[in-house]
Amino acid sequence: MKQTTKGLALIAAVSGVVLGLVAPLAASADDRPAPSSLKWAKCEGDGLDPRQECATVSVPMDYADPDGRKIDIAVSRIRSEDPSARRGALLIVPGGPGGDSLTEPSTKGQKLPEKVRDAYDLIGFAPRGMIPSTSVTCDHTPGDLARTKLFPWPDADGSLDGTLATAQRRSRACERNGGELIQHISTLNEARDLDRVRAALGERRISAWGLSYGSYAAATYAQLFPHRTDRFVLDSNPFPDPAVGAGRATYAGFEAGVEDTFPVFARWASAPERGKDRVARTAAEVRPLFLRLAARLDREPIPWPGANPEELNGTVLRQAMIDAFYDPDGFPGLAELINAARKGTVPPAPEAPPADLLQNGYAVADATLCNDAAWPRTAAEYRQDVDASRAKFPLTAGMPRSATACAAWPWAPKEAPVRITDQGPSNILLIQNQRDVATPVSGALKLRAALGERAVMVLVDSTGHDAYLGNGNACGDTKVSHFLATGERPARDTYCR
Repeated sequence: MKQTTKGLALIAAVSGVVLGLVAPLAASADDRPAPSSLKWAKCEGDGLDPRQECATVSVPMDYADPDGRKIDIAVSRIRSEDPSARRGALLIVPGGPGGDSLTEPSTKGQKLPEKVRDAYDLIGFAPRGMIPSTSVTCDHTPGDLARTKLFPWPDADGSLDGTLATAQRRSRACERNGGELIQHISTLNEARDLDRVRAALGERRISAWGLSYGSYAAATYAQLFPHRTDRFVLDSNPFPDPAVGAGRATYAGFEAGVEDTFPVFARWASAPERGKDRVARTAAEVRPLFLRLAARLDREPIPWPGANPEELNGTVLRQAMIDAFYDPDGFPGLAELINAARKGTVPPAPEAPPADLLQNGYAVADATLCNDAAWPRTAAEYRQDVDASRAKFPLTAGMPRSATACAAWPWAPKEAPVRITDQGPSNILLIQNQRDVATPVSGALKLRAALGERAVMVLVDSTGHDAYLGNGNACGDTKVSHFLATGERPARDTYCR
């Protein structure tokens, strides 16, 4: 669930095997690019690099009926800066689900070093269902667009009544308003769409940089189309546990992610140089202080006009903690919120994204998570896990094991979840922060083990979500850039301090 948190924003649309260097792949006759079938035009929108172009790719809505209804996938491109050094195309696979990378050739892509920008056309896209591709919406009520509804927080007393009621409302809204397309939004179909994009670009093989959920989508592509992969970077990696499905495994990861990150926040928030942002005199005091404050807000919420919901309760505080942990730049905003709440006040309400974008992103998120794998349907099937989670991980209060809209989703998955395996070329590099609230290192190590000798991991001693070019760790950035530019990975799994 990729997002960046700044200030008080609560919403925005995370082993020692010795491996050889992956040899640069020779360009055979079959690997030479074919002519592109795309009609490129200047992209619309503010703040884009003037070189960025946009086009659309037509794909089947239902791959079981390839000659049936077609939908459009919007793509963007900035060409290689040195045609003589061009190797191919680099897909930037966005996080989420519910995110897109259309602007990222102009933004994130321009942070890539020159040798990488020379080697590749940078390709962004909006996954199926996302604006401006053929899009979906569930037309949720405003209250169900709260971030505390996307994250399935139990009621303050641990009850699942409110959570399951929310799941019913959200799923019924998608059934009423989502149309036929919402039944065909899944990670497997996103991977198939990406192969259609590859073919439309005229590329025999393609490279990718997948971030967060995009890491899973890129790994799925590499599982379905291993012979079409060139150099793959998987960044901030969830583990798609086939026993429960990628969605449930991703939510469950927040238990470890918060526990890994909270000590860093506690040290930051107790340092004397924090001044007005200082929360406590010692790091050891921050955790019990936070838990007491959340419990008090559960009992005595503070009105918060303009926010969604319009009160600062314990759940909103816990969600603000998770959002702040995506990026240490969010620590000051969380400290401000804690200090205000202790005084019985609130800061200015955070600005919400446009409602149409929220509606779109939430619809795609729910559809992807629910269509990828079946979830339990009754409170009894969640109860034991939620109770155990609340006892062992009080900071997250049972949310990671709770029921999303998938508990009431009206459609059964059309396909079994993909299983990531060690079958395929040895051309994958994982990069992972040691402390990542959304995709914790414990899950990333499981993905690393599943990939076997297909992959090498670079583990970075950093905090936050987004490892490559996201945290200022020159060691990790250099290793990934070198791989993208040359095809050479570290000889073995590597730790970057």
